[in-house]
Amino acid sequence: MTIALPTCRTIEVALSANPYPVVIGAGVLAQLGERILARGFKAGTKVLLVTNPVVDQHYGAAALASLEAAGLAACRLVIEAGEEQKTPATVARIHDAAFAQRLERGSLIVALGGGVVGDMAGFAAATWLRGIAVVQVPTTLLAMVDAAIGGKTGVNHPGGKNLIGAFHQPKLVLIDPTTLATLPGREFRAGMAEVIKYGVIGDAELFARLEAAGGIADMAGVGPELLQTLLERSAAAKAKVVAADEREGGLRAILNYGHTLGHVVETLCGYGTWLHGEAVAIGMAAAGEIAVAMGLWSAADQQRQLDLIEAAGLLWRWPRLEESAVLDCLQGDKKVRDGTVRFVLPTAIGAVEIRGDVSGEQVLAACRRLAG
Repeated sequence: MTIALPTCRTIEVALSANPYPVVIGAGVLAQLGERILARGFKAGTKVLLVTNPVVDQHYGAAALASLEAAGLAACRLVIEAGEEQKTPATVARIHDAAFAQRLERGSLIVALGGGVVGDMAGFAAATWLRGIAVVQVPTTLLAMVDAAIGGKTGVNHPGGKNLIGAFHQPKLVLIDPTTLATLPGREFRAGMAEVIKYGVIGDAELFARLEAAGGIADMAGVGPELLQTLLERSAAAKAKVVAADEREGGLRAILNYGHTLGHVVETLCGYGTWLHGEAVAIGMAAAGEIAVAMGLWSAADQQRQLDLIEAAGLLWRWPRLEESAVLDCLQGDKKVRDGTVRFVLPTAIGAVEIRGDVSGEQVLAACRRLAG
């Protein structure tokens, strides 16, 4: 289907050092080169465009043409980009290409793809020559509303998701919603999990609009107007939180709603079994169940969350996992402080709090109640 957005919107990520814009608009992929020049890069700058085979087939040539038309010295690297490929070995391929192309400290890596490409290309940029610039051009809904914004980069370790990484903010995030026209339905639904997350953690109005839309499992159900709204509101919400807490010292942890137990699902089921957003949906359901048991929010709000997850075509049942393995995996989470797992738990639609007093038995009891 054709996606037409009525406006091009720029949202600033107002960091104290090195702020950057998030540009959202139909057709802005064709402006990639000139938008990079507008960020202070000069013609002749060496650019490594990193993408995956599917995205390259649809958009690689257009992105490369835009870079070259702006006078940038661009070349392309195509990598496999499933979650199971998100490893140091794949990042090494990007480093090898950077070496082969003689990327310098003034050079640039452009990530064209979903969250996996963005994470790996961003991490490669953070670590090449102790840090060169990166531009994020997300082509999946999940990356547009979440992964491409905020500077988190990294790869997985067998013991847990994203345990190897760095904070490395992009110079520009360029979101062209027309690229969603070729996004597989499963990937679109996975991205909706992150949109629902923004509704729960701080945007009750967005949550209500998603509820009112009815079926939001595909772009036909969402429609152009709501698509623009969710892209803008999600990007603005993340930009606000990141600007207030760039390196997750406090407030930014609320963006991990659903991720703590979602990462457990991804890790124990094997990377690639569940898409990231699918696992986050399960994690949100489990976090909501814990919150009900602790008296933090109502069973009615939990049911609203479960109903919206279902409306997005996502599952929320907890998979059958060894309980001891669940607790062990939680201890490897990045958010553990002094041996205590910190959970983001909802208190109402649009409000959450961070708790460090959730017991292992409370976690397991919630998972049992949600088990299929």
